[in-house]
Amino acid sequence: MWLLPAFSAISRTALKTFYRLTLSGEPVPARGPVLLVANHPNSLLDPAMVAAAARRPVRFLAKAPLFVHGGVGWLVKGAGAIPVYRAQDDTGSTEQNQDTFRAVWAALGEGDAVGIFPEGTSHSGPSLVPLKTGAARIALGAAARTGGAFPILPVGLSFRDKAIFRSAALVVVGDSVEWDDLAAAGPEDREVVRALTARIDEALREVTVNLERWEDAELVHAAEAVYAAELPVDASPDARVARLVEATEGLARVRAEGRAEWRRVAREVAGHARILEVLGITPAQLHASARVDVALGWIVRQLLFFGIGAPVAALGIAVYWIPYRLTGVLERRMVKDQDVRATFKVLVGFVLHLLWTLAIAGLVGWRFGVGAALVVLVALPLVGFVTVHVVEQWARGAAEARRFFLRARRREEIRELRTRQRELAQRLHALWEEVREHEVNP
Repeated sequence: MWLLPAFSAISRTALKTFYRLTLSGEPVPARGPVLLVANHPNSLLDPAMVAAAARRPVRFLAKAPLFVHGGVGWLVKGAGAIPVYRAQDDTGSTEQNQDTFRAVWAALGEGDAVGIFPEGTSHSGPSLVPLKTGAARIALGAAARTGGAFPILPVGLSFRDKAIFRSAALVVVGDSVEWDDLAAAGPEDREVVRALTARIDEALREVTVNLERWEDAELVHAAEAVYAAELPVDASPDARVARLVEATEGLARVRAEGRAEWRRVAREVAGHARILEVLGITPAQLHASARVDVALGWIVRQLLFFGIGAPVAALGIAVYWIPYRLTGVLERRMVKDQDVRATFKVLVGFVLHLLWTLAIAGLVGWRFGVGAALVVLVALPLVGFVTVHVVEQWARGAAEARRFFLRARRREEIRELRTRQRELAQRLHALWEEVREHEVNP
């Protein structure tokens, strides 16, 4: 388990490099037993996401084939994972899972954090699949060793485009599952196992967005963005996920009831979102200022930033262009499963960039000596890190400049869009209040 002590810190560094990662929600206890239960949309990166949020060593349950996989077996073993034997894997008898349970119970009894993905498999579906009972059985079996109930924390993993470099990713840690009343039952009590599984499922659904179909994703995100841009809301990431969850549930309910008003509002929200997309403006950015003094201050800040960062970024692009492009080429040719695309990019991209850096350092060392090679080994990764952030800021700056001139030239159209957006937000609010009232008084 050589990797386990550093796995959380390494995960945060790697994920914050690949994604624009946000960690939010409840803090994971720094000590003592805790069971982290998460959704599973992104293959081997999901344990890294959970470990990053936990900020402490976490031992994960992983399917047995990964332990003998030539590419990642060393990584899985080094992170202290515990094998799970599934019938479909044909890597060992499922009876060996009794050893798995005993190992997990012992880990929790010793005060470790354990992570599990109770869906049982990674997938790209729009919602959670029915949970397996393993998480509940683990908790109930460990309770005898821990002296009763301990925290079971739901962890929601959300991505806008999980396979794309520098896309947004969010980890939300939810409130602990309440199960004190069940802790004394033991893992053989099937009724209690089902009850605890249902509570875990409910807790996970509070921190994940579960759509009826992927086509609803843009509508739900657009409706939430319009609502949040116009009405006073909690701007924290976990509060935004809660609004998306509520919007998704409300959409399913009013669709089932066949409400004509919702269909009209949905069409108008979708149309409004399409117009803003063409203009390159989000609902929140619709209210940004077009004042010249604000623009001048922004330009001065950008010039200072680029004056310092642009030369470094130019060097980084020149140095790392080949391994960066090669990673994408290999991913497109070798990976067919959507769930593992990001995992492939992170692992293979890391290896290619490392080998490329070592090769350059070797050439420099051969020509200028060991000292110069060591400088290159330290400096080039820093250059790459600066390059990523300068290029991102460059793209954001160019987009903001375009939006400024757009707002300045099309003031009347912007005013009309603001008025329409405000009306849409008020209608959405009225509909959601109606849905909430119906829940209380069906």
